[in-house]
Amino acid sequence: MCPSRSTSSTSIISSRSRWGELTASTFSPRERRVLAALRTPAGVQHALDAMPYHLASTAWSPRRVWQERTAHCLEGAIFAAAALRVLGYPPLLLDLEAVQDTDHVLAIYRERGHWGAIGKSNFSGLRFRAPVYRTLRELALSYFEDYVNLRGERTLRAYSRPVNLARFDRTRPGWETSDGDLWFVAAHLAELPHTRLLPRGLERRLGRVDQRSLAAGLVGFRQQ
Repeated sequence: MCPSRSTSSTSIISSRSRWGELTASTFSPRERRVLAALRTPAGVQHALDAMPYHLASTAWSPRRVWQERTAHCLEGAIFAAAALRVLGYPPLLLDLEAVQDTDHVLAIYRERGHWGAIGKSNFSGLRFRAPVYRTLRELALSYFEDYVNLRGERTLRAYSRPVNLARFDRTRPGWETSDGDLWFVAAHLAELPHTRLLPRGLERRLGRVDQRSLAAGLVGFRQQ
């Protein structure tokens, strides 16, 4: 979970987003070749899995993540969305909202009408999802049992609508390769309306996961 709240020879590559907007990538030709070599969403997840979890309050750009080879959930999701864009997908994020816990951000993609996701997390079960979910609600609910805090409480409560990072191409040009933090992405996600996953009556009756399930979620957990 987060610590807090097609190629061209030119330097700009253009494509059509899901909503028909003109989008642009500012990666160098070499960077695009490296990202294109990841080939699939699973390849992007593999690249994230090879990076240690980043224990810092930063919001690095995709270029900085690749240079430093470390990321937390927000940085990992933004990196994955940018990599998916190079692979021909729209650069979409989805925010998962929790109580007594931190939010989690995913890069999401769609294949044959079904949703999948890429994630970077300190909890093992909050990462990749194959594209088998018919709706975003189904996708979000697939994270429910694995979304726990260190007390074993099930904490996932809501999900946002998708955000296409191409919206920042004009207002924040060069965001993919910026040397500065991308906190404006986190701020935008926090302002979005979120859809509840559970009735409040069910929430009040939720128990904690058992110690075996909690231990499984903490495989590879990195502490300060």
